[in-house]
Amino acid sequence: MTGLVWALIGAAIAVGLAGCGSAIGVGISGMAASGVVTEDPGKFAKVLVLQLLPGTQGIYGLLVSFITLSKVGLLGGGAAELDMGTGLLIFAACVPIAIVGLISAIYQGKTAAASIQLVAKRPEEFGKSMLFPAMVETYAILSLLISILAVSAIQI
Repeated sequence: MTGLVWALIGAAIAVGLAGCGSAIGVGISGMAASGVVTEDPGKFAKVLVLQLLPGTQGIYGLLVSFITLSKVGLLGGGAAELDMGTGLLIFAACVPIAIVGLISAIYQGKTAAASIQLVAKRPEEFGKSMLFPAMVETYAILSLLISILAVSAIQI
């Protein structure tokens, strides 16, 4: 395999795994949100905000993928000639958001589902309920930053 192939695999796992995690997390929290809205349709807006939180990891993976594709020239019209070492470096740089995005989105979905249950019983605690899934988000943001910094630092 060429270096370019490894770089493309890195971009694919960044968007693919983080996106899968987001789909699972949004699904988990969506099930909880649906139950709440069934009982009290007036809580729709609050639970929707909580349901959407696990979707950010998929966006982060997409961002790293776009940066990677731009870095290797595929979004600019011509692919760069990458040696195997450079391709593997780019692949490795995409791994943090891929793995952490996958895992954190799933756990953020579970945490958001618990927060949705909090809002169901005590809607006045909506602000506090946002903090629990936001704590999980911290690690997704850290992995996003390291992936962006690592991809950006690689010389082509």
